[in-house]
Amino acid sequence: MSRALIVVRSDVDRARAAKWAQKAPVGTRIEYKLTRRSTAMNAKMWSMLTELSTQLVWYGKKLRAEDWKLIMLDGLKRELRVVPNIDGTGFVNLGRSSSDLTRAEMSDLFELISAFGAERGVVFGDQSEEQSNAQ
Repeated sequence: MSRALIVVRSDVDRARAAKWAQKAPVGTRIEYKLTRRSTAMNAKMWSMLTELSTQLVWYGKKLRAEDWKLIMLDGLKRELRVVPNIDGTGFVNLGRSSSDLTRAEMSDLFELISAFGAERGVVFGDQSEEQSNAQ
């Protein structure tokens, strides 16, 4: 078996994982991760980032949702690695990805984006719908 994935939902799953680990050849890599973000969380993240991109100017520049994602991920205090670009005119950000964020980290990201946007008067689509429904 070259790859395997077990989602632990019960003690039976734990026992199966332990059995597989006991039989794994030396040098096998075993990785434990919390549940990753859901499709709905991903959609919410991009919706919020799009709201930032359409409503804010950052230091005189209109940024894309992808740019805001990098800024917000940096706000989570995730590792920042930059290197000079090939012609020496700027920098390239390495290793920034939201694809491995856990559900808890995604929740933290939503809180960060909401707080950041609120401080700057951004109205998020889901919030404006809630306000309309409340009236």
